[in-house]
Amino acid sequence: MRRAALVPLLLVSVAAGGCARLADIGSAPSLSEISNPALQPEARVISMPMPQPVPTEQIPSSLWRTGSRNFFGDPRAKSVGDLLTVIIDISDQAQMRNSTQRGRANSEKAGLPNFFGLESRLPAVLPDAVDPSSLVDLDSTSTSSGNGTIQRTERIAMRVAAVVTQVLPNGNFVIAGRQEVRVNYELREMRIAGVLRPEDISNVNTIDYDKIAEARITYGGRGQITDVQQPRYGQQVLDVILPF
Repeated sequence: MRRAALVPLLLVSVAAGGCARLADIGSAPSLSEISNPALQPEARVISMPMPQPVPTEQIPSSLWRTGSRNFFGDPRAKSVGDLLTVIIDISDQAQMRNSTQRGRANSEKAGLPNFFGLESRLPAVLPDAVDPSSLVDLDSTSTSSGNGTIQRTERIAMRVAAVVTQVLPNGNFVIAGRQEVRVNYELREMRIAGVLRPEDISNVNTIDYDKIAEARITYGGRGQITDVQQPRYGQQVLDVILPF
């Protein structure tokens, strides 16, 4: 009964989607209506790490206001909540080749021609006639050969803004940043986190990724194309369970 009820719903949704696409034939895609930017999902009220508020001090007969931007000050990030740009330019190449060969041959022979005259009683103990001079004759041969090659090339060139989330007791900054870009049905996500020294920040408020300690850089995506490139869940489970 439930399946029978789902079939009409699916037909209606497919028909509605098809009619919407048919309406766009021969015309450009329509623009969305102008709305309040603050009501967009991407611009909802957020909470960010902020520095402790500084008490305002009023100075009589002064044109300067506490907390205002100065004209010749340092524009670099210096407190919690400030932003800085991380320049990521990774060009990594690695190539390794290993070759291993191993061979071994063993041969063991043992006999018991004379043993206090008891060797003559072996035919009575064993079901068939036994030659005491050749009781044991063992041969073993093993050969192994292995070859391995690894060749990797990676290139990432991006710029991402990060937020100072913490100032450590020694003055170093802890930063974290995330950037998301969606094109059609494919989403690309960039994440950066780590610890840096304020002295390594350039005068234009940027820093190279190789100057960030404990750096955690991830770049990946999800969407229809990424989903097609991944093996199915059942295949991944079998790859873990099956021993061969």
